[in-house]
Amino acid sequence: MKKFRKVLDGLTTSSPGGGTMGSPSCGSTAGTPTAAPTPKEIDVQETLVSENFQLCKTVRHGFPYQPTALAFDPVQKILAIGSRSGGVRILGRPGVDCFCQHESGAAVLQLQFLINEGALVSACADDTLHLWNLRQRRPAILHSLKFNRERITFCHLPFQSKWLYVGTERGNTHIVNIESFILSGYVIMWNKAIELSTKTHPGPVVHLSDSPKDEGKLLVGFESGTIVQWDLRAKKADFRIYYDEAIHSACWHHEGKQFMCSHSDGSLTLWNLRNTSKPIQITFPHGKIQKDGRKESCKPILKVDYKTSRNSEPFVIFSGGLSYDKAGRRPTLTIMHGKAITVLEMDYPIVEFMTLCDTPYNNEVQDPYAVVVLLEKDLIVVDLTQSNFPVFENPYPMDIHESPVTCTAYFADCPPDIIPVLYSIGAKHKKTGYSQKEWPVSGGMWTLGSHTYPEIIITGHADGSIKFWDASAITLQMLYKLKTSKVFEKPKQNEGRGAELVDDDPFAVQMVSWCPQSRIFCVVGISAYIILYRFSKYDANTQIVSLEVRLQCDPEDVISPSENENNPCFSEPQSGSHSPQPHQPVSPGGGTPESLKDCTPCLKVKDRAVRVPPGYQAELVIQLPWIDGEPPQQVSSLDINSAYGLLAFGNCNGLAVVDYLQKTILLCMSTLDLYGAADPYQRLTRSPRRNRQSTSDFCMRGLSNFYSDSKKRIRTSYQSLTELSDNQQSVDMERSKSPTSDHVNGHCTSPTSQPCSAGKPRVPMGPEGPRLARRGPGRPPFRKAQSAACMEISLPVSHTEGYASRRAMLQQFHGVTMYSHDEHHTTTPYSWSDRESRENSFSRSRSSSVSSIDRDTKEAITTLQFGESFGRKSDTLPTPCLWVGTSLGMILLIPMSIPTDQEERMEEQVTIGPCGAVLMLKGSVLRFGFLDCMGALIQSPYEVWRDVNAPEDPDRPRKRKLVHFSPSSSQDTCGEGHLAIVCSERQAKVFLMPSQSCLFVHNITESSFVLRADVVSVCNSVCLACFCANGHVMTLSLPSLRPLMDVNYLPQTDMRIARTFCFTNGGQALYLSSPTEIQRITYSQEMYDNLQEMLGELFTPTETPEAQNRGFLKGFFGGNAHTFDREELFGEAAAGKASRSLAQHIPGQGGVEGMKVAASGAVGELARARIALDERGQRLGELEERTALMMTSAECFSKHAHELMLKCKDKKWYQL
Repeated sequence: MKKFRKVLDGLTTSSPGGGTMGSPSCGSTAGTPTAAPTPKEIDVQETLVSENFQLCKTVRHGFPYQPTALAFDPVQKILAIGSRSGGVRILGRPGVDCFCQHESGAAVLQLQFLINEGALVSACADDTLHLWNLRQRRPAILHSLKFNRERITFCHLPFQSKWLYVGTERGNTHIVNIESFILSGYVIMWNKAIELSTKTHPGPVVHLSDSPKDEGKLLVGFESGTIVQWDLRAKKADFRIYYDEAIHSACWHHEGKQFMCSHSDGSLTLWNLRNTSKPIQITFPHGKIQKDGRKESCKPILKVDYKTSRNSEPFVIFSGGLSYDKAGRRPTLTIMHGKAITVLEMDYPIVEFMTLCDTPYNNEVQDPYAVVVLLEKDLIVVDLTQSNFPVFENPYPMDIHESPVTCTAYFADCPPDIIPVLYSIGAKHKKTGYSQKEWPVSGGMWTLGSHTYPEIIITGHADGSIKFWDASAITLQMLYKLKTSKVFEKPKQNEGRGAELVDDDPFAVQMVSWCPQSRIFCVVGISAYIILYRFSKYDANTQIVSLEVRLQCDPEDVISPSENENNPCFSEPQSGSHSPQPHQPVSPGGGTPESLKDCTPCLKVKDRAVRVPPGYQAELVIQLPWIDGEPPQQVSSLDINSAYGLLAFGNCNGLAVVDYLQKTILLCMSTLDLYGAADPYQRLTRSPRRNRQSTSDFCMRGLSNFYSDSKKRIRTSYQSLTELSDNQQSVDMERSKSPTSDHVNGHCTSPTSQPCSAGKPRVPMGPEGPRLARRGPGRPPFRKAQSAACMEISLPVSHTEGYASRRAMLQQFHGVTMYSHDEHHTTTPYSWSDRESRENSFSRSRSSSVSSIDRDTKEAITTLQFGESFGRKSDTLPTPCLWVGTSLGMILLIPMSIPTDQEERMEEQVTIGPCGAVLMLKGSVLRFGFLDCMGALIQSPYEVWRDVNAPEDPDRPRKRKLVHFSPSSSQDTCGEGHLAIVCSERQAKVFLMPSQSCLFVHNITESSFVLRADVVSVCNSVCLACFCANGHVMTLSLPSLRPLMDVNYLPQTDMRIARTFCFTNGGQALYLSSPTEIQRITYSQEMYDNLQEMLGELFTPTETPEAQNRGFLKGFFGGNAHTFDREELFGEAAAGKASRSLAQHIPGQGGVEGMKVAASGAVGELARARIALDERGQRLGELEERTALMMTSAECFSKHAHELMLKCKDKKWYQL
C-alpha cells in the first residue's frame, strides 16, 4: 500500500496539470483543500464572515462630466450641477459633496432649488420632473411627474411659492403643485397667449418669470421672438411684443418696469412696460460698424442677467455675442458695468452661468457679488466686488482631468507624516492672483468622522504629470504635482528614430509604484522608460543617471562573443548559475559601444546637471532602446523594494533586475531563459533567426507609408482619450459573457486564448498597470495616451474558436481593418487564407494542462513581487526572493543574495541565483500576497526614509535603517514557513512554503476573467478582493479561499473602469467613473455603517432673510402684489383637474429612505427631532415677526389717516 501511494505521488508530481512542479497536485474543485505533506498542521482562525461585507458607493470626486444645468440656493448657499448622463452633483463648503443619479439616465435640462426648503426640482430630457429631498445625507426622489404628450423646455419656480411653471415645446405653459406633484387644471395655451390674427406658431417656450412688481403677471418668452405678459387673474394677455429676432433669454429689472432680452443676432433689447411697441434701447455689445455702414454679424447671446446695485451702476452680464469674422476666439463672458465693458475669455465653451446676489427677492436691489460660470470642463466663480474681476480659488478637486488620467493608485493607512510633508512642498507652487474673499458656495455642514485614517490617491496623466491627492475622510485635496517630462529633453521633430514615431503624448504615465515608508517613487512611461524618484525637503543640483536595458533580445538571436563581452546583459545564462557579470554604471550622456550605435531610446535624458526643487527628485532613468530597427516593448510589470535597493520590471520579452543603489543591471534575460532546466513546457527547438536584412530593408522602406496611414487610424480611434469624449459602445451582458474579444489597433487581446504569429503575443494585464497590446512591426509603438475615456479590455475567448472568425466578428462590431503581424514580417508574401490557417493552427488552451507550446509564443511578465521567502524546497531560512508571474500562469521564484552591511551593499554585487520553485495556475498571474502561519499579512521589507540632501551631521552619520518582516518573526511555534497567495485571471491558490504544497484552490470565474486582484486588510483581518470583467466584485477568505461576497456591481464594465479600478486596505476601492470623475466605493460593512456620519449635511436650518420694508405709500400705490393668492387660482376648486393623459404622477422612495436613514440610530433620531424643533421655532418666530410688522403698518396707517383727517377737517371742498 505504501508503494502504491508513492507511485501515485510520483504520477501527480510529474503531471503537467499539477498545481506545482515537484510537489503534490492541487485539486481542481473550487475552494477544496488538498492533502499535502506539511511540516506542521496549519490552523488559522478566520474571523471574516459574509456579514462583514457590504458594497456601496461612498463619494464621487472631480468635475461633473458633460454638464448641462446649473442652480444655486442663495440662502442655503449650495450649488447643483446636472449632467448629460442624468447625474446631479450638489456642492457646498469643502467636504459637502453629494452625487445623485436619475435612474432613467436622461440628460438634466434644468435645475430649480426650492430656496431654503431643502428640496430640488430637476427637469430631464425624457420629459420628467423630479422632486429631490435634500434634508437627508443621501438625497432621494420624493415625487416624479412624467409628461406624455409635450416636451419640457423651461421651468420657473417663484421664491416662496409651491406652484411650478412649466413651459413646453408646443408653446403651452402648465402649472405643477410642488407639494403633491400634481398638474393643475390651469393652462396657458399658446393660441390664447398670442393674438388670434397671428398665423404662425410662436415656437417653444424659452423663458418664464413673474413680474417683480406683481406676482400675478407672468412674462412668457417664445423662441420666435414673441413676448407676452399674461395676467394670471384675468386669464388674458396684458401686452404682446413681436420682435424680428429669436429670443434666448430675458431678465427683469428689480422694479418690474423694464426687462432685457438677448437675441440670436448678438443684440440686447431693453423694453419698458409703458410702451411695448418698440424697445427703448437696442445694443450690439460686440458688433462694430463696418466701412459700408453695416453692423458686423454676431453670434447669439445665449443668456443675459440684468442686476442692479445700490452703490454703483447696474451690471449687465451675458455670454456669447462675439462677431463671426474673428475665427478662433475663445468663448467669452462679458460684464458691462456702467460704461466699462470687461470681456473674460474662457478655456472651454460656456454651458451656463448664474449671478449670485445677496437677496433671494426679485423685487429688491440685487447687489450681485459673484458669477458662477459652468464650462464644459471647468467651474469658475468670478468676484464682482473688485474692479479687475478676479476668480475665486476653487476648493473642490475639479482639475483631475487637467490632462487625461491614464492610471491610478490608491493607498490607505499611510504613514501619518507623509500628507503634511507633501502638502507643505506642494503649497509652495500654488498659483496666485485669486480673490482674497472666501469661496461663496459655503452651505451645508461637514465634520471629520471618527473612522478616518491617512489615505492618498495618485493619478498619472497623459502629459507625464503625477498628482498626489489627500483622500482622507472621503474628501479629496491635491497635495503635490510632479512633472516627469522635466527629466527629458523636449522631443524635436525629425530627430532620431525614437522621436520619429512618438505621438502627441510621449510622456504619458503608464503605471506607478510607490513605497510610502521609504518615499521612493517609480514611474513607467509609455515611451518604454522607468524613472526612479527620491523625496527630499531640500533643493539640489543633480545629474540624472541613465541606464539602457536591451530587453529586446529573442531566444533565437545569435550573439557574437564580442557582443557578449561588451554587453553582459545579453550573455546567455549558464545552466548552473544565473549570476550576471559585473556591470559598470552607465554615465549620463556616455557614449555607446561601436556595435550599439544603432540603439536609440525613444526620449533623450538631460545629460547636464539640473537644479531640482524640494519634493520628488529624479535619480535614475531606465530606458529600453530601439534595436535593429524595432521599437522596444512597453513595460508590463514593475516592483521596487527599498530595503533591497532593487528594481525589477518585465515586458513581453523578458525580465530585468536593476540595482538602483549601484546603478547597475543585475539581470536581463528572456522569460524562457529564466526557467533553465525547470521549464514545464516541452518547447520546440528554435532555429537562429534569419538574416534581418530583408525585414530591416522593409522597415526602412515602408515606415513612412505604413505609419502615416496607421497613425491616422490610431489617432481617430483614440481621439476620445485626450479630448475627454466618452462615446464607448455599451456592451450587454451576453456580449460580455460570450467568447468574444475587444481589440486595440486591430489585434485580438484575449487573455485566455491568443493565437499570435511571428512570436509576438500581446502582454496581459499586470497588477498595477493596464493590459498592453503588443505592437506589430508595422505598427507605431506609441499612440495617444490611453486615458480614462478608453482602455483596452479583453473578454474571454474560447480556445476552440478560430482567429479568423474573431477577426470577422471584430470587423463587424468595430468597423475597423485588422492587421496581421506576419504581413510585415515575412519576406515571402502569402494569401490571407494561408495566413489565417496558419494562425488557427497555433490556437491553444491556456489551462493548467498545457504540455506543449508553439514556437511563436512568448511569455510575458505580468506581475512581480519582492519579499522574504523560500526560493527552494530545501531552504530552511527565508531569504530575499523575487516572485515572477507570467501570462501563461507560471510562477517563478528567484532567490537573491544581498549584502547586509551598508558599506558592503554599496561595493559588493548582489548575487541572483538560478530559478527556484516553479508553480502553475490557470490564466495570467495578477497578484501575490504573503501570510504567516497564523494568517497575518506579511509586508515587504522597506528602508526608513532618510533625506539624502540633508546637511551632514558628524555626530550622527546617516545610515540605512531597514525594517524586515520575516515569516518567522511573527510567531515562535510555527516558524517553519509561510503562506503564499497567488491570484490569476481565473483562479486563486494558496501555497505553503517552503514545501510548495498547494493547500487551497478556488476557481474564481469560468465565464469571465479577473481584471484586478489584491490582498487587503478588512476588519483586522485579511481577504482576497477581485474585480472581474463582467462587473462582479468578489472577496475570498484567507487562507481557505471561501467566497464571502459576490456582487454584480457593474454589469457593463467599460474600458476606463477596467484600467483604473484598484483596491486598498480598509475595504475601499476606486475607479474612474467618467473621464473627469473618480468614484470611490466600499465593500466593508463597518464603513457602510459609519458612512452616514462621514457624509456632509446638505441642508442646515437657516432663517430666511426678511423682505425690505416697502413703505406705506410704495406699498399702497405700488400695486397689489401681496394680495395674489396662487392657491385660489391654481387649486382644484378653481382650475379643476388636469387631463390624466397629459402627465403621469410617479411616487418616489425619498420619504421612506429618509425615514430609514433617520431611524437608523438614536443619533439620527435626535438630530431629526432637533431639526424639527428648530424649524418649528423658526416658523413661530417668523409668524411673530410678521404679526408685529402688520401691527406696525396698521398703526402707521392709522396715524397717517388721523393726520390727514385733521389737516382736511376745516377746509372747504374747493380748497382740497
